[in-house]
Amino acid sequence: MSTATLIDALKRLRLSGLASSLEVRLQEAQANRLDHAEFLELVLQDELAVRHDRLIARRTKAASFREQKTLEDFDWDFNRSIKKKPIFDLAAGGFVRQRRDVLLCGPPGVGKSHLAQAIGLRLVQTGWTVLYRSIFDAVRDMLHDEAFEGHDKVMAKYLKPDLLILDDMGMKQLPKRSGEYLFEIVMRRHELRSTMMTSNRPLEKGQSYSVLSQCLTITPTTAYAPQHSSLASSRGVVRCVGSGGSPKCHLVRRRRRRRSSSRSSAQ
Repeated sequence: MSTATLIDALKRLRLSGLASSLEVRLQEAQANRLDHAEFLELVLQDELAVRHDRLIARRTKAASFREQKTLEDFDWDFNRSIKKKPIFDLAAGGFVRQRRDVLLCGPPGVGKSHLAQAIGLRLVQTGWTVLYRSIFDAVRDMLHDEAFEGHDKVMAKYLKPDLLILDDMGMKQLPKRSGEYLFEIVMRRHELRSTMMTSNRPLEKGQSYSVLSQCLTITPTTAYAPQHSSLASSRGVVRCVGSGGSPKCHLVRRRRRRRSSSRSSAQ
């Protein structure tokens, strides 16, 4: 069988990665006197590499990032209050494995959206599934859901990925029904999948998650307050806490001390 015939057969078997490298590998095998097993290992590695690249490309497209930002592109000198280590810890995916949530807070222009998308892209590249939606995208999805009765489809889209990134929380007052849907999504993901949110609303002492009660138009006593979460806010700049162990944020500890009283008020 000729090389051209082999390549045609490989394409029909959908082994395009192997087909694209076959001629080069045949020459390499002849020049280096590779045995059959060594040759087979090389061409199979080529096929696996191509399939992996295609999988990452599909997942990156499915993530719907507004822009493909990277941590390497981030201007760390612009705001030295943002420490690299906690951000790269998040990008390593520990919080996703632990099914924890992350809230990035800070005023407009400090890099929250860039960091959220860069972390999301890094996680996609390491095998996780991610969905990025700004609050404007989310409202549009919910309104489309109401108009075309696609509730289950929209819910599945938001509940399925390993990480859901909700950007610009608090930028827009949500319609009542859309707010209820979004709150349902956040609650149903809690402790099953990770959610990362960004907001320009400041955290207040004793109300670490008031941002969600404001964004979703729900009362503070029913605001989403996950037990295993990382907070990110300090003096109006983005500042993430580590993804391992208990959150190292004073506001989180304060909220935990107030949990019993919050429950009493909720009852």
